[in-house]
Amino acid sequence: MKIHYIQHEKFEDLGCIRQWLKSSNHSVTHTHIFENEPFPKASDIDFLIVMGGSMGANDDQVFSWMEAEKALIKQCILDNKKVLGICLGAQIIASVLGAKVYPNTKKEIGWFDIDLKIKSKEIPAFANIPSKFKTMHWHGDTFELPRGAVHLASSEATQNQAFSFNDGYVLGLQFHPEMTELAIKGMFDEVGQLQQDDFVQSNQVIASQYELCQQNNDWMYHILSSMTS
Repeated sequence: MKIHYIQHEKFEDLGCIRQWLKSSNHSVTHTHIFENEPFPKASDIDFLIVMGGSMGANDDQVFSWMEAEKALIKQCILDNKKVLGICLGAQIIASVLGAKVYPNTKKEIGWFDIDLKIKSKEIPAFANIPSKFKTMHWHGDTFELPRGAVHLASSEATQNQAFSFNDGYVLGLQFHPEMTELAIKGMFDEVGQLQQDDFVQSNQVIASQYELCQQNNDWMYHILSSMTS
């Protein structure tokens, strides 16, 4: 497959997805927003991966590239391409599908439980993932479930943690199964010391659970393999 990924910020990278791409037989291209790289045509890719970032999905007037990114995502969906969005990526996909994206009542940063919905087992990408698991979160915004989408997961702080659309061709993940220890340290370097809150863990608490990265990365590999099979 021809895989293209969009990375919005240098410090929030692909995590374990990078290793999966390197070890796969797929051709890989990218748009690094932070380096002002252009977007491809939807016809030139089979699978689009949209990563996270500190900006908001409604910041069309702030960032000149956002309109073009949304146009690419919309065209990929219309053309029945595979599309995966993580965190901001999921929020932008939700926005493209007509759903509201807005600030959550609480920020959610750290290792917190995800509960999968019964319908998630009907999606191949979620077939081998436990019904309840602890994963990495790093977001302040959330989104309404797009019309026609299947609700896949929730957490205590965030009702809509994952959804699928177009028979699983489109997948949005608010959480971060791609995060590695190195990726999390990169986030710490960017934001500094986190202020603990109801759903915000300190840097030290997050770092004490780095062993959770490998299991989450295995699930991320399963999702990627399923979407490219």
